[in-house]
Amino acid sequence: MPAKASEKRKFHRISFDAPCELHALDSLWTTEVLDISLKGVLVKRPKSWDVPLNQPCEVVIHLDGEKVGIVMAVELKHIESHRLGFKCQYIDLESATHLRRLVELNLGDQVLLERELAHLID
Repeated sequence: MPAKASEKRKFHRISFDAPCELHALDSLWTTEVLDISLKGVLVKRPKSWDVPLNQPCEVVIHLDGEKVGIVMAVELKHIESHRLGFKCQYIDLESATHLRRLVELNLGDQVLLERELAHLID
């Protein structure tokens, strides 16, 4: 019997509601984050979205009214009618610090956080 997707995940998804911007193909879309992990982000699909799979993009997630909080270089991995899934390709140190803290607060378990961070290095 195949394992459920959630059982195969190495990274916990954190439900997170925050405004974000998507930058791709010299265009900009404003949307909302649905969930986030140490390895990627799921967002609401903007109405005019026309970017193909595997396209490099950048996501800018705004935290607590700040202009910028988390910036990730991402790759579009799946497209659904109302959602877009991106895999993180690069994140700068300041953004990684914000993301780590967000995951740590939501997991509530230091052992789980350490395990997820170890998976990033693998």
